Amino acid sequence: MPPHRDRTEPKVPAGGADAPAATGRPPGEAPFPRFIGRTGKSLGALRYFPPNAGMHPAASAADPQTTGERGAAMRALRLMRWNSEPELVELPEPEPGPGQVVIRVGGAGACHSDLHLMHDFQPGQMPWDPPFTLGHENAGWVHALGEGVTGLEIGQPVAVYGPWGCGFCERCRVGVETYCENTSASPAPGGGGGLGADGGMSEFMLIPHPRFLVPLPDGLDPVSAAPITDAGLTPYHAIRRSWGKLPPGSTAVVIGVGGLGHMGVQILKATTAARIIAVDTREAALKLALASGADQALLSGKDTAAEIRSATGGRGADVILDFVGSDATLAMAGAAARMVGDITIVGIAGGTLPVSFFSPPYEVSVQSTYWGSRPELIEVLDLAARGLVSPTIVTYPLERAVEAYRRLQAGELSGRAVITPS
Repeated sequence: MPPHRDRTEPKVPAGGADAPAATGRPPGEAPFPRFIGRTGKSLGALRYFPPNAGMHPAASAADPQTTGERGAAMRALRLMRWNSEPELVELPEPEPGPGQVVIRVGGAGACHSDLHLMHDFQPGQMPWDPPFTLGHENAGWVHALGEGVTGLEIGQPVAVYGPWGCGFCERCRVGVETYCENTSASPAPGGGGGLGADGGMSEFMLIPHPRFLVPLPDGLDPVSAAPITDAGLTPYHAIRRSWGKLPPGSTAVVIGVGGLGHMGVQILKATTAARIIAVDTREAALKLALASGADQALLSGKDTAAEIRSATGGRGADVILDFVGSDATLAMAGAAARMVGDITIVGIAGGTLPVSFFSPPYEVSVQSTYWGSRPELIEVLDLAARGLVSPTIVTYPLERAVEAYRRLQAGELSGRAVITPS
């Protein structure tokens, strides 16, 4: 199962912090340093390894467009081995090779699926292994352009499309790189930056192809945009595929109102006419759901499915989005679904939903999803720039990133933690 699709939602207390105002450009008090290649050289006790298959060797760069000096070092939060906490280390700053881009990272979201990477995987279980830099929810500013890259400008604010496919198969050509059918030719098979290849929890990030960058619309800064690349895009994709079942008079249920779930509530409110019912085990999460636009909030328990049916006149919910994915939540979804409805499993708590002729109700479609497409990222960023969706975030500097993950694991975060390396 792909590690990216976290999504056992943490406990949610009150909290959060405001993102900085949109500037459209990085802080500019001094020129940015220029980059050196990914050479495999030793840095004290740390050996720096090149990225996984499919990444161009940056050492072959031909006079990349950038600013500053060569030879500087940067900090990065790196997963060095499975079953361990990440370590803040010093690495050489990357230099873009032909067709590559380097961004200065403004924000990198801390996702619950990163905890799975740290604690739940064994050597050989994934098509790639550590070490790599964490951070698969990223946004920042274009810092350096490799030879042949056009259409981007130095200093331009951009979001990183996280799943990196081969770029050539049928799925990749239409922007659905989550479902790449030639993963052996991708930078990190089944993953991307922060998932096998180096991610954005560092001051600079190497992007293997400019198609993975989406210019930020006016009014949206990188800190606010970073979590939208996953915590916004993933529920947006899940909801968008069910738009046809969410006309006026319909009901949508969101199970689990954490980093993804609270965005799911907002996206439903912004893009559909459905009545929204939120379900969670935590009172604080239900308050967040109501603040995000839910019409009704139910405390999860043995009678919740019956309460949903009662609230819908006995018919059940047209669309149920399960951001937890446990046996209990899937059983609730199956019992609360309306005939010809949708149950979409987003969370990876490892639960199963038995399916027979009589259960779930007739013609209920059950599906899982993984992230979203590049065109959908453009759409959800537009919603955010217009103020129609806004993630609840709390920011941490890079040196406190491990603390953010510990708080995430303990269920002490509301919404999304965003690491700000710059």
